[in-house]
Amino acid sequence: MPAADRFDWFADVVSSALMPSALTPQDAAGFYAEGAVLDLETAQVSRFSYSPLRSRRTPTLIRKGDPEQYQLGLVTKGSAWFAQQGGEAELQAGDMVLWDTSRPYESGSGTDGRNVEAFVLQIPKAQMLLPTQQVDRLLAQRIPGGTGMGAILAQFLVALAGNGPDCRPQELGGLGNMAVELATSCLAHRLGAVRAVPSELRAHALLRQITAFIEHNLCDPELTPGAIADRHHLSLRSLYALFQGQEESVAAMIRRRRLEQCRSELARPELRNEPVQTIAARWGFTSATAFSRTFRAAYGRTPSDYRRQALDTARASGAYGTRR
Repeated sequence: MPAADRFDWFADVVSSALMPSALTPQDAAGFYAEGAVLDLETAQVSRFSYSPLRSRRTPTLIRKGDPEQYQLGLVTKGSAWFAQQGGEAELQAGDMVLWDTSRPYESGSGTDGRNVEAFVLQIPKAQMLLPTQQVDRLLAQRIPGGTGMGAILAQFLVALAGNGPDCRPQELGGLGNMAVELATSCLAHRLGAVRAVPSELRAHALLRQITAFIEHNLCDPELTPGAIADRHHLSLRSLYALFQGQEESVAAMIRRRRLEQCRSELARPELRNEPVQTIAARWGFTSATAFSRTFRAAYGRTPSDYRRQALDTARASGAYGTRR
């Protein structure tokens, strides 16, 4: 980027990749930065190298955009400080700090005048395996990354950012799970909870993750329990066991959500000229006969009959004009 545009570019990238923040550079004219982001499905890791600056996140900026994440920062070069929720951490190379994107904060980096390099692991709050009240105790607290669990986590983040781009897309989700679990274990050790994260919390988080995966991949005809188990590094037996306490099996959930999407589209006037099977195929049904049978079993009528009645009702209510 041209020198005059570098800081504005960096500020836009940080606001987009991490969260909206107010950044103030020490030297706008001589500002320098690099940035890279790696999407891990269940998490995201970013690497930034930049000139000294200060950062603030205010209630107004939180209302403007909140990814609802815990973000774990690792300083690998230079120095920084971070303040949130009454805590303040002074950081040197090798140190980490945790913050909550839903709360105001202030931070500064390059306090010694040198450029800073930092890695940020973004963990959606829905994926955090520890209770909120426990995580709150660690906000803006220095987490040493030189020994023990801290060192393992820090080294993993650096290796992940360096080698993750060379991994196959289907491997990145597993790496994201590993990053979240490793970060959770490190935080639990900082809290003195050296015992493993309770299995029920882990299972609950995994169930939410799998449910979100199903929702995002309903249109894939290859979305099967076996494919879901492979993607989440589970045995098929473990996947079935995870759903045992739920109201429906994993296969039933896939079928129900696909049918709901089809039913919704069959009732839309603007799609009235699309063949029923085109809609069914869009949501993962490859057999017209099987789709019709499954739809009738769920809703008591064939897809065509349901569409006809839904469109007649919409026409009668004035939802759309005369059918052509």
